[in-house]
Amino acid sequence: MKNSKQEKLWTPSFFILWQSQLISTMGDAVYSIALGFWVLAVTGSTALMGTLMAASTLPGVLISPFAGVLIDRCNKKRMFILMDVIRGVITVLLAAAAYRGLIAIWMVFVVGILLSICGAVFGPGVQATIPDLVPKSKMENANSLFSIVSAGSNMIGSVAGGFLFQTLGAPVLFLFDGLSFLFSGMSLPFVKMPKNVQTEKLHFFKDMVDGFQYMWRQTGLRIILIIAALSNFFSFIGIVLLLPLCQTTPSLGAGKYGVMMGCFMAGAMAGFLFLSIVSVKPANKLKIFMAANTISNLSIIIAINQPSFIVIALFLVLGGFFNSVVNVLLISTVQVSTPQEVRGKVMSFITMTTQGLTPFAMALGGVLGGFLPIRAVITTAFFAVFLITIPSFFSKSFKKYITTDYGQKEIPDLVQENDCIAKI
Repeated sequence: MKNSKQEKLWTPSFFILWQSQLISTMGDAVYSIALGFWVLAVTGSTALMGTLMAASTLPGVLISPFAGVLIDRCNKKRMFILMDVIRGVITVLLAAAAYRGLIAIWMVFVVGILLSICGAVFGPGVQATIPDLVPKSKMENANSLFSIVSAGSNMIGSVAGGFLFQTLGAPVLFLFDGLSFLFSGMSLPFVKMPKNVQTEKLHFFKDMVDGFQYMWRQTGLRIILIIAALSNFFSFIGIVLLLPLCQTTPSLGAGKYGVMMGCFMAGAMAGFLFLSIVSVKPANKLKIFMAANTISNLSIIIAINQPSFIVIALFLVLGGFFNSVVNVLLISTVQVSTPQEVRGKVMSFITMTTQGLTPFAMALGGVLGGFLPIRAVITTAFFAVFLITIPSFFSKSFKKYITTDYGQKEIPDLVQENDCIAKI
């Protein structure tokens, strides 16, 4: 019989990891907004700002496969602390340079690249660690709470970032971000992370290839990876065109664009909050997933084709709510079904496939919106997201994968945690 303590969500270790992410993610959100305003104020170049954003994303995408191997082979706690210390120190140094008027564009690019690399290790690593800190029956609750941190911080950063930049200035906001990383790093030693499962000491690149092969052999997992990648791709084709849609629609405008995005995020926050309290039975996951995906995409399609702004706002809230349900169900299923020794590689590969396609999707969306009706492109994109999941409903492998009660399976004993043993 399971110990009742195992069914608790808010264990001390989980709480410390969650609150450290809350602080550092808020710092990140404010930093991103402040950085964008600073680049525009100093250079006046939107092209340079876009290049900086790409430089802050692409390195992390490129190293994701390697990061996954490190996550599975290294002492996670030491690795997390190291990533936080590196991010904290370089951001504090950037703040000091900005305060003294010594900051240069190349410094911002270097910091952006380093932050991207560290984040590529830290983010998937945390996702790979969550199943070791909470019982599998609480996985949706745990992921929802971390999603609340991410969505809430981005919302606050988007709303307050411009005001804070004007009142406090870039150096103070850079400093806040750096200190938030250092705070997170100082909190992590108190997190009791289970030890890595000892596996055969494969060559680094052989280990990475074996991780890819594991993902491909698992039919249900493979379907989830394809759904996540294609859904993210088509979603961003539509998302990138929402701003020009508002600009070219007299009844909307730039002001209502912000309200629309806020409504979607508010719906997502409500969905994450709901799933942080309510547990979904494994047997019901497939039905809920299909229903949520249908309602989410159709709500967005209905919203952008409505003349009434009130109706638009209501359907975007609905779309955001059910979109969060889809995301939490998918990521939770992957986490609880994947063995600890390959979980880091799986999480990193998901990050790579979804984020790696985003720039291409945004570029394609911009091109299509240039010579086709914008509403038609957005509608087609989100209808494609809806259609992508339909075949999975008829897949026996996918149905078994997503509805299996992994909490009933025996969890392998944890053995001595190993340091980095890769032969590079």
